[in-house]
This record gives sequence, C-alpha cells and structure tokens, in this order.
Amino acid sequence: MILEVADIRIPPGKQAEFDEAIQRGLRTVLSQAKGVTGWQVSKGVESPERYILQVFWETLEDHTVGFRQGPLFPQWRAIVGPYFAQPPVVEHFELVGKSA
Repeated sequence: MILEVADIRIPPGKQAEFDEAIQRGLRTVLSQAKGVTGWQVSKGVESPERYILQVFWETLEDHTVGFRQGPLFPQWRAIVGPYFAQPPVVEHFELVGKSA
C-alpha cells in the first residue's frame, strides 16, 4: 500500500467552498480511480487555509501513471484546482508499522 500526502493551500475565506469542492471531487472522481482504497482530508486548526489530503493507493503506479496520466486527473483538477493558492506539495509513503 502507498500513502499519497498532498499539502494543499487555498486563499483565505474560501474554506467553505473548498470543503464542498474537495468532498465532491473525492466522491465523484477519485472514488472511480483504479487502486484507491480510501482517503482522508483534514483542515488546519491554526492555519485554516491549509489542508492535508491523504489517499491510500494499492501501488505507486496506480497514482502516478493510472490516475495522473489518465482521464480522471483533469476532472479532479477542474473541481479542486481553482482553489489552489499554489501547487500542492505531494509525496508518497510506504507503511512501516501501525497500531492494532
């Protein structure tokens, strides 16, 4: 399993709009992507314009090739991209351990 972590920054005052947009994008677009096993999105308490999106993929290629180079990615960006104050910082992680 691969964990994608996207650090997203949006302009001040757009939180309610972005909350709706990202939920819609996850529900209608990302849920269709091959290899997605789940996701979580969190909003900053001290920095309410900062969001952390975590997406769980079966393989790295499911994200980097299948999704990013496929037809769903432009749909995703059309929904959430207009809210980005800057390009998101995206990194991938492998699980080392977890609690029961």
